[in-house]
Amino acid sequence: MATGDRLLLLDTASLYFRAFFGVPDSVKAPDGTPVNAVRGLMDFISRLVGEYDPSHLACCWDDDWRPQWRVDLIPSYKAHRVVREVPGPRPDVEEVPDPLEAQVPVILSVLEAYGIPVVGHPEMEADDVIGTLATGAGMPVDIVTGDRDLFQLVDDDASVRVLYVARGVSRHERVDNAWVRGKYGVDARQYADLATLRGDASDGLPGVAGVGDKTAATLLNRFGTVDAILEAAHDPDSDMGPGPRGRIKAAADYLAVAPRVVAVRRDLELGAPDLRRPRTPADHDAVVALDERWGLGSSAVRLVQAMSGSD
Repeated sequence: MATGDRLLLLDTASLYFRAFFGVPDSVKAPDGTPVNAVRGLMDFISRLVGEYDPSHLACCWDDDWRPQWRVDLIPSYKAHRVVREVPGPRPDVEEVPDPLEAQVPVILSVLEAYGIPVVGHPEMEADDVIGTLATGAGMPVDIVTGDRDLFQLVDDDASVRVLYVARGVSRHERVDNAWVRGKYGVDARQYADLATLRGDASDGLPGVAGVGDKTAATLLNRFGTVDAILEAAHDPDSDMGPGPRGRIKAAADYLAVAPRVVAVRRDLELGAPDLRRPRTPADHDAVVALDERWGLGSSAVRLVQAMSGSD
């Protein structure tokens, strides 16, 4: 590792969804096709690369946005996002606006032309790819996402933080352990357990009935982990109050499987992808052709300049 090395990991779908809904659909190609998600994502990458100057970079990809192994554990996992009318052996296609779905192949073509690494894994979400690449990276890591689930990867000792874009890429927050503790009352290493207890409607995780952030934090600060909380709930001699005790015991079946669903994988076999930031486009002719076909204009210029490190 060279001095100054830094790895920037992008939760790509989180960013292109944000671009689609944040950039006006009046941003179109010469033939009238919307390219707001394409150009928005390109501008996000330009801004982030320009601000953080990473030596290494990856666009992490959802090869499977709703892995069956997670659904097998909790059938409600992301169930509300499924388009049920789609025929086939696995009709759990994610509901994506048609104008955005049409732009995803263009996004992939742009990333390929510029030489920006795209990393996914079969039957895994981008979160799991991010978790694997961030763990043991051997350099500081910035994870760009609007997804709170990835707070569990924050590790001050390993210089892993989250650039949280919930309020927008231009107004992102730098999430370290102090930020997580200040916001949720637990350390980042406990965040997955807090999310398990609290649940998350956006992911179809029911949580423990009657347990929100504050109660979950109180339990975790007292007992440490979900496993220890379960043990205390079943121990008549523990000092757990009757209310929380009853709620935890009633949710025992959920708590037996939910931690595996919520935990980001950190052990995927990803091979050895070259994540060095490309300073020049991998395929200059393709970049020109994509610019002409889709009218990428100033977004294309900014991305070339940002990747090269020029003003």
